[in-house]
Amino acid sequence: MMSRRNWFLVAALGLAAVIVLWSFLGGWYGSGPLKKDTHFIVPNGASLAVVADRLEKQGVIGSANGFTLRARVFGGGSAIKAGEFAIPAHASASRVMAIISSDEVIRRFVTVPEGMPSIMVHERLMAQQQLTGDIAVPDEGSVLPDSYAFGDGESREAVLRRMQAAMSRTLAELWDKRADGLVVKTPEQAIILASIVEKETGKPSERRMVAGLYSNRLRIGMPLQADPTIIYPITKGKALGRRILESEIRAVNDYNTYSMAGLPKYPITNPGRASIEAVLHPAETGALYMVADGTGGHAFASTLAEHNQNVKKWFAIRRARGEI
Repeated sequence: MMSRRNWFLVAALGLAAVIVLWSFLGGWYGSGPLKKDTHFIVPNGASLAVVADRLEKQGVIGSANGFTLRARVFGGGSAIKAGEFAIPAHASASRVMAIISSDEVIRRFVTVPEGMPSIMVHERLMAQQQLTGDIAVPDEGSVLPDSYAFGDGESREAVLRRMQAAMSRTLAELWDKRADGLVVKTPEQAIILASIVEKETGKPSERRMVAGLYSNRLRIGMPLQADPTIIYPITKGKALGRRILESEIRAVNDYNTYSMAGLPKYPITNPGRASIEAVLHPAETGALYMVADGTGGHAFASTLAEHNQNVKKWFAIRRARGEI
């Protein structure tokens, strides 16, 4: 029979064990010391011990060693993930571990719309304060318009490389599936023509028709006469903000398709996937002319006489609107 002294000793040990266990559990499931919501970055390849040390220094947890020990006991083998995470105020160590081993990564995006010229891509990347480093203005036509995720502190160069790699992959994929008998003979020519198609129509449904019209002109040696190719050398693709001058129409340079036949020497913007597809699968049409039709689209014509009638209709629309 257990003596009273031994019974008290066992009871004391049991109580101590309960207290230790309660403290151990409380250190995992109880409220943490973080006073306000914060963001926490888990570096690529960081170990649990390194992350725990950073969490302690940032005031997210009370003890790096205690967090590491409890994570190994209660964490269930969950692997931490690299990225930026939102940690709520007073998050328990258990909640912190769940967050940094989940897919709750904060995702920031920079968007390049279809038809954005490279000078504006450069401006957009430089305006992202979470990015680091400097970049040069990328080559025109080298960036695929899309939305790109990036992490806090990532370099602008790394983001730009992803944009350009996406264009290279997309162009290679679409070029392999191109139609037969195209007037463009290289992927580079396809990008140049797609950049013109991108700037010449605001209606997605017209892209293949515009591509067909310009393909027809190229095939017979007729100047493309695309207004955006006049504007590009002046503004690098930004809006002109005024009417084109007669002297600018006559200007001879690497872009102006009024003063030369054939394609410009370089693209005039970054075309989207749909415009590239349109150039590689143009509409089968006899159209050689187009003019605005008042709806945001164009009226197409195969003969100059028909085109002149469409121009008259367009001027009548503009007069009715009080534009001329």
